[in-house]
Amino acid sequence: MDPIENPYSPGAGSPPPELAGRDRIREQVRISIARIRVGNSAKSVLMVGLRGVGKTVLLDQMRTDAERSGVHTIRIEAPENKSLPALLAPQLRLALLRLSHVEAAKSLATRGLRALAGFAKALKVKYEDIEVGLDYEPEAGLADNGDLEGDLTSLLEQVGAAAKSAGTAAVLFIDELQYIKEDQFAALISALHRCAQGRLPVTVVGAGLPQLLALAGNAKSYAERLFDFPQIGALDPHEAELAIVKPAREKGADYNRDATDEIVEQTRGYPYFLQEWGKHSWDIAKISPITLKDVKAASTEAIAALDESFFRVRFDRLTPKEKHYLRAMAELGPGPHRSGDIATLLAKPTNSLGPLRASLIIKGMIWSPNHGDTAFTVPLFDEFMKRIMPGDDW
Repeated sequence: MDPIENPYSPGAGSPPPELAGRDRIREQVRISIARIRVGNSAKSVLMVGLRGVGKTVLLDQMRTDAERSGVHTIRIEAPENKSLPALLAPQLRLALLRLSHVEAAKSLATRGLRALAGFAKALKVKYEDIEVGLDYEPEAGLADNGDLEGDLTSLLEQVGAAAKSAGTAAVLFIDELQYIKEDQFAALISALHRCAQGRLPVTVVGAGLPQLLALAGNAKSYAERLFDFPQIGALDPHEAELAIVKPAREKGADYNRDATDEIVEQTRGYPYFLQEWGKHSWDIAKISPITLKDVKAASTEAIAALDESFFRVRFDRLTPKEKHYLRAMAELGPGPHRSGDIATLLAKPTNSLGPLRASLIIKGMIWSPNHGDTAFTVPLFDEFMKRIMPGDDW
């Protein structure tokens, strides 16, 4: 099998050759954007799911879909230690500059740029990481009070008014939303709420880990009325098989049925893992069709690749105590697990482990599906922890 023709693409955010099983959510987002563009109401969409389910790929595809329809988009990835105003300001500037080139929206987009100037100057004291070019002088009293919630609302209203005049919509695509601080998330929710009340074509399509649900609810009690929270999970067996087989057939190759069954079983249907197994199965196979023997040999390579990249990059960010906590979780199995059971295994009082658990949640390693429960955010991480910290000496 020619490695140059290998169709699979394991990698952070790398688009797969076949985006299987995601048509329904893509259509939901398309309809939501189309509705706000014509002045109808629609909820913003925040996708939630574990690592490796393809949220970033899906978000980027949705953005591409939106831009093809003539919608103005903004793409942001929220890192752990950067403020929301710092993320939004330069991207909103670019959106307003684009809108200013539309004659019908020129004056409103220019006013939006004045609002942005006031927003950046007023909030620079509190959010020192704001860096944005200012094209116009601020307009006194416009988004310049120094209060994030009020100023962001005024700014997004100006963006929405300009987009409406241009006959389009402004859509914020935001990845890793769980890293936005609660008070800043609350300000974004409030601003979106105001835009929705004014029938302004501004919306958010976001993605984040499962703790995003609790974050949104804690930030604003009415968040559930403003957002849809579709769950993005593993593919079902048919979808997983399609993700593996279709790219190969487009290259003139195929799999034996027992080979695809083995890949689906090994990967549990998680899209990132499917790409890893597909890549290594292709590279190991000598001829088509790819056989069960090829896949079993590829499994060793795929697991090693995951350990060195997908898993290890997260493991290396942990403190020794955090690693110890996750190893205890792994000893109990895939999860979720009761916090008390983890504490018992560690021979510690449950309440003494609270700060450690909170730190792991902040780092995006675990989440709480229900009160008192703890689960990994990374699929198959329990098996990795047993490989990286084997035996009973941990």
